[in-house]
Amino acid sequence: MIGEFAIRSRLVEERLASLLGVSRTPVREALVRLLSDGLVERGEDGGYYVAQPDLTDLRDLYELRITLELRGIARALDTGVRGHDPAILEPLRDQWRAMRDDQPEPDPQFVVMDEDFHVTMSRASGNAVLTSTLASVNARIRAVRMYDFLTADRITLTILQHLEIAEEVLAGRLEDALTAMRRHVGESMDVVERRAARAITQMALNRGRRHDVDRGSH
Repeated sequence: MIGEFAIRSRLVEERLASLLGVSRTPVREALVRLLSDGLVERGEDGGYYVAQPDLTDLRDLYELRITLELRGIARALDTGVRGHDPAILEPLRDQWRAMRDDQPEPDPQFVVMDEDFHVTMSRASGNAVLTSTLASVNARIRAVRMYDFLTADRITLTILQHLEIAEEVLAGRLEDALTAMRRHVGESMDVVERRAARAITQMALNRGRRHDVDRGSH
């Protein structure tokens, strides 16, 4: 994800196993998981190849995401609309308090826990259609959003911001919760765009170096 391998370069199990000092079995399992996450793709020859991050629709999808996230909070401000269900939000808050006290290591798969927080927040608002739409948007940007969780500082900030949002909603400070959610998602988009663009640049450079080496060997 940091661009160490060139775009479209073939990932050979034996070579990766030797590089990592493991057997081929965990490498094969890791490649299958990376395929499901959209980080590698299968070629016509059945091999695994490094996929290029797709940033084409990222801003549009993030705009839709923030609209859905904010509406999930703002609808509780409407007259006659039931507020967020504390039976859903309180366990969610407690889960993220536990993560704050025992922070997980940086891991692209942290995106799954992040998505769960946002979908659960939406579910607590009581609009099932809004929640399913948010889950669909999350699935479309998941592979690129993994770039948000490569460093400890981003894990720390995400946990603290999630707690702030949950606690503001539980306390009924919905305007403050809206501000916190807007800031949280906006910062995430900036980080994802910047890191994914950097990875694409590095992969392109690596592809160029590999091409030069290949030409020099002939």
